[in-house]
Amino acid sequence: MNKIELADKISEKVGLPKAQVEHILNTFVDVTIDTLKSGGDVTLTGFGAFSARKRKGREGINPRNPSEKITIPSVVVAKFKAGKNLKEALKASGNSSSTETASSEASDSSPTEESGEKSEE
Repeated sequence: MNKIELADKISEKVGLPKAQVEHILNTFVDVTIDTLKSGGDVTLTGFGAFSARKRKGREGINPRNPSEKITIPSVVVAKFKAGKNLKEALKASGNSSSTETASSEASDSSPTEESGEKSEE
């Protein structure tokens, strides 16, 4: 589900205009990003918590030239930790058909497709 589909679902459930719901979602994303940039966490009790963590730099291997070592710099990454209610809801729906559907949906949308780049398949 992408942001537009999420806005449609929320609009139907809450009864607000779709444009207003999209504005609320965009505001949520902006506030979350600003909070993570400033070193804070965003916690939605029962759903989960967003945080920013620093991943240490490390030595790696150049994939184009495996004999060459490269230094991978440290970077700040976003992290999401699922909350208790989300974990329990996913466990309760642990039948094979929903798991297969979720995994096929995840494989259908790659990060490159979301950014507008075409993937080679």
